[in-house]
Amino acid sequence: MEKECCKHRKTHRSQRDVELLTNRLSRIGGQINGIKKMIAEDVYCNDVLVQLASVERAVKSVSNIILEDHLKGCIADDLENGKIESMDEVVELFKRFNK
Repeated sequence: MEKECCKHRKTHRSQRDVELLTNRLSRIGGQINGIKKMIAEDVYCNDVLVQLASVERAVKSVSNIILEDHLKGCIADDLENGKIESMDEVVELFKRFNK
């Protein structure tokens, strides 16, 4: 799967991938709206925190999908083409993920 993301700083995803990611993000948006409603209705803190943890896991899941695609696509292509400076980008990504 060859991508042009690193050449032009864009990632060209298949329509199916766009739909899957968009659906996941829409569900996360729905969860956020539900949490807003919980806060407005004075729902018990513990219940709100449980929902927030669920949103965090969902966002991390989407991040991991995109990271895996980036590593297997863009970074792998760069390394195959001798562009080892992309490893600096990977190191910075992992630093951000581990904060």
